[in-house]
Amino acid sequence: MQRFSRRTFIAGGVALATGSAGCLSGGDESTPSPGIGTIAESTTPGPERPLPSPVAGNPDADVTITAFEDYACPHCATYALDVFPRLASEYLQSETVRYEFHDFPIPVDETVSWQAANAARAVQAEAGPQAYFEYSEALFRDQSSLGPDSYASLAEDIGVDGATVRAAATDSEYDPTIRADRQGGQDRGVSGTPTVFVDGSEVSEPTYDAISAAIDSAVDQ
Repeated sequence: MQRFSRRTFIAGGVALATGSAGCLSGGDESTPSPGIGTIAESTTPGPERPLPSPVAGNPDADVTITAFEDYACPHCATYALDVFPRLASEYLQSETVRYEFHDFPIPVDETVSWQAANAARAVQAEAGPQAYFEYSEALFRDQSSLGPDSYASLAEDIGVDGATVRAAATDSEYDPTIRADRQGGQDRGVSGTPTVFVDGSEVSEPTYDAISAAIDSAVDQ
């Protein structure tokens, strides 16, 4: 599996410029996927700092998926837009598993990797995990043009105050949360993105088939 790291970003600049990430292969991942749907609570979280990880599916499920991503990573965009919606449809809407998102800014882009994560965390703080996952999907869809204006407009699109989100992004308001997530990933041995674990075991490649097989195996145990 080719994961995205700062080294591959530098070496693969031409591929990135043409939109050819190439981190996922095989199966039918190119088939249009459903939207993520309702996969998490819509309640606003409490004042806890750093913020807890956004959780979708069944918070109390026996099987946990843990994903580490960088908003500037094109391989993460492929995962988020092609693989994650299928996981949401199959396993999160049915509340079969607990799904945790973790920030892991490599950073692919010194500005975007951190600002986009801050913007997403601001949405989480303002509107809860369901809004977070909707906003996260929007960030990956708009990956080629992310910046303060898009952070604000994408937030407005889902009913969250754009000025609040813009300020959080540019002021690095949630950097402590993001740094804690990143350190947690490093403690697990994460060095590139996307990296996905099922019940603590790293999945060999972040494809739907590989993750689905790992989930089914864990559910059957």
